[in-house]
Amino acid sequence: MTVREIQEILSAEIICGEEFLDREVFSACGSDMMSDVLAYVKEQAVLLSGLVNPQVVRTAEMMDMQCIVFVRGKRPDENIIQLAKEREIVLLSTKLPMFASCGMLYEKGLRGGAIR
Repeated sequence: MTVREIQEILSAEIICGEEFLDREVFSACGSDMMSDVLAYVKEQAVLLSGLVNPQVVRTAEMMDMQCIVFVRGKRPDENIIQLAKEREIVLLSTKLPMFASCGMLYEKGLRGGAIR
């Protein structure tokens, strides 16, 4: 699945990273606790979260994630957007809740990665 397909499935707004929408992604995770993302998941390409702070981008970078989807209509501030641009991470925002977003992506074939 491409980041563009994720954007379309979730009717998400592209915040930054339009030039990277054709990147392939193979797995995803949804969490508002970045410590859990760091401790328990691997091989994730997309992070869905309602947490809007710089730590989300830093966590995504550490985990080699391609895209962050902010759920529940959350929008990052300019500092977070700039951080994502510098790290070439796509930022999307969907009005959907996390549960529905994860379910829709799962239904279309995107799976979670292995748990450590």
